[in-house]
Amino acid sequence: MTHFGIICPPYPGHLNPLSALGRELQGRGHRVTILHISDLEAKIRSEGLEYYPIGQTSYQPGSLAASFKQLTQFSEIEALRYSVDFCRHMTEIICQDAPAAIRSIGIEALLVDQLEPEGQSVAQYLDLPFICISSGQTIHRRSDVPPFFTPWTYSKASWTRLRNAVAYQILDWSCQPILGVINHYGQRWKLPPYRKIYESIAKTHISQQLAAFEFPIPDIPGRFHYTGPFRNPSPRLSTFPFTQLTGQPLIYASLGSVQNTKQEIFHCIAAACQGLDLQLVIAHGGGLSPEAIQALPGSPLVVEYAPQLDVLAKASLTITHGGMNTVLDSLSCGVPLVAIPITFEQPGTGARIRWTKTGEVLALSRLQVPTLQTAIQRVLADSSYSQNALKFQTAIQQARGVKRAADIVEQAVGADRIAQAA
Repeated sequence: MTHFGIICPPYPGHLNPLSALGRELQGRGHRVTILHISDLEAKIRSEGLEYYPIGQTSYQPGSLAASFKQLTQFSEIEALRYSVDFCRHMTEIICQDAPAAIRSIGIEALLVDQLEPEGQSVAQYLDLPFICISSGQTIHRRSDVPPFFTPWTYSKASWTRLRNAVAYQILDWSCQPILGVINHYGQRWKLPPYRKIYESIAKTHISQQLAAFEFPIPDIPGRFHYTGPFRNPSPRLSTFPFTQLTGQPLIYASLGSVQNTKQEIFHCIAAACQGLDLQLVIAHGGGLSPEAIQALPGSPLVVEYAPQLDVLAKASLTITHGGMNTVLDSLSCGVPLVAIPITFEQPGTGARIRWTKTGEVLALSRLQVPTLQTAIQRVLADSSYSQNALKFQTAIQQARGVKRAADIVEQAVGADRIAQAA
């Protein structure tokens, strides 16, 4: 059996699916430890996984919540810019502390989230097998694929390749503080330069997307595996007042775990649903105060947290910021979407919703109650959206998700060990 270490960003949207993969591996007899800052110890242990601290000398406890609070003040490009400094600090912590931690507890292989590329360098330095995991949108770093942070759709036109390449160059330039830390340690560890941010250099790369929820990518390397969402029961309890459901068509609305303080968006959603023959359920993840909830138009059913898949199983439509986990959960239940992308990879996920015709996408800059209400009514009235979502439900069931991902992890690590022994 293998002792796996997990390196990932501190966001629930990454911790939750990787925790599911960790639990699946634990159920097969492996040991799984997440290396992270102290703010996340309780969260990680509540997911049923082992925790090992890093950043004890350089991280100020409580900084994560403060950073999240500040981040929610921004949208679109401004949020990306703000996150660079925080990501640079996390990169420094991982490069500085992870190697000694990994040696100390005997980790034998690493699962590295694509958004923490320094984890790949750590694995190379320690000569450990490692697998790149895309918990969010898969980042291919190819000029024929629009960048993950743009709302651009796929096109074969030659000018779009140039546009995409320039956008990636701007991304690399913006992320120089992060690349600088990675290459500072890489030089010390005698590793080749790492020049493109979020470029996967792993022999095996697993994504919880589906290949069908991606733009056409010719000649994709065999090391890429689309398995579908990583899901299994979490030990954390999440209750929901199911007795308060009215039987009307149900709309489920969530802005995830970072953008959930945007009261103006929740207010717009509630106003757009007011007067329609449906029931709105809002899960705000702790982002709304009692006063903000009281001020919402209409009479939505508002909860802090919801067992998302259980509620979506009863839903007719999902309104989301375009976070990959909510989108995949919605499609897992055959539920179409209305997406309001805010920042990070959400515009790119919205572009894929458009491409697959599984929902409507509204730009945040143009969000108004009438346009949102029109989009809601269009998706509910046009059966093609739900029919397309139901196709994904079948595909996700057949893809086997976290079980197939664990199969690939075991095979990859086994193959690596055979190659090293030879």
